[in-house]
Amino acid sequence: MDIFLKVLLIIFSIGLIAVVLLQKGKSAGLSGAISGGAEHLFGKSKARGMELVLERVTVGLASGFFILSIVVAVVLK
Repeated sequence: MDIFLKVLLIIFSIGLIAVVLLQKGKSAGLSGAISGGAEHLFGKSKARGMELVLERVTVGLASGFFILSIVVAVVLK
């Protein structure tokens, strides 16, 4: 049982790292700071849909990783 949980924890951690690296930064230097306000005011283009999906996947993987870490710590105790 604990081997299965450890493997699942490794899969969650690799998935979380991959999804975080796929996301684009909030601002890309000075140009991002200037255009960031305009994008916030007028809305972003079609790329917003993919960013929203990545954000939701990140939240899901992060919460799963957190819960699974606690479960593994309790099981191995």
